[in-house]
Amino acid sequence: MSVNKLNNNNIYWQKLNVSKEDRRKNTGHKSAVIWFTGLPGSGKTTISKNLEKRLFEMGIHTYLLDGDNIRHGLNKDLGFSKEDRDENIRRIGEVAKLFLDAGILILCAFASPYTKQRRLVRGLVGRNEFIEVFMKCPLNICIQRDPKGLYKKSLSGEIKGLTGIDDPYENPEKAEIIIETDKSSIEESINIILDYLKKKEVI
Repeated sequence: MSVNKLNNNNIYWQKLNVSKEDRRKNTGHKSAVIWFTGLPGSGKTTISKNLEKRLFEMGIHTYLLDGDNIRHGLNKDLGFSKEDRDENIRRIGEVAKLFLDAGILILCAFASPYTKQRRLVRGLVGRNEFIEVFMKCPLNICIQRDPKGLYKKSLSGEIKGLTGIDDPYENPEKAEIIIETDKSSIEESINIILDYLKKKEVI
C-alpha cells in the first residue's frame, strides 16, 4: 500500500480504494464546489437554497453548507475575530473538499469577505472544481433587506465587526459567475448558475 507521509511521523494519508472519479460515475455527474460570496443580505442563502432544491429535483446529488448552520455545530467554538473568521472558512474549505471527493455538488453560502480566504479554498481543490458566485448587491439594498436584523444591530452599536459596515468586504476579482441580486429575480439567478453548470458540463 502506497501512502504519502505527512509532516507528523505518526500520521499518513490513506489512499482509498474508491476514487473521486468512481463516485462521479455512480452519480452520473461531476462534483464541484459552488461558493456563494457577498455582503450579508445579498441573497446567498436564498439563492443557494432554491438552487439546491432545483438541482435535487433534477436528480443531482447535492448538499448545502450555510454559514449560520455551520456555527451551530462544527464551528460553534469560533467567534468573529479576523483569526476566527479565517479559521471558519478554512474548516469549511476542508469539509467542502470532502464532499467534492464524495462526488457531490457542494453549495457553500458564506460571506467570506476576504480575498485570501476564498483563494485558500480555491487552492484546496482541483482546477475547474471551484465555482465562485459573487452575489453583487449595493450595500443600501442589503441594509433595506436586513433579513437577520444584523445591519440594524450594527448601526445601533449593538454588535461590532459586521461585514460591510465596520469590517471590509473585498469584491472578487475573477468570480466565475456574477449575479446582481438587486436586478435579477430568484428564478433568473438560478437559471444563470444552471446555464453555467451545463455549459461547463458539470451537470
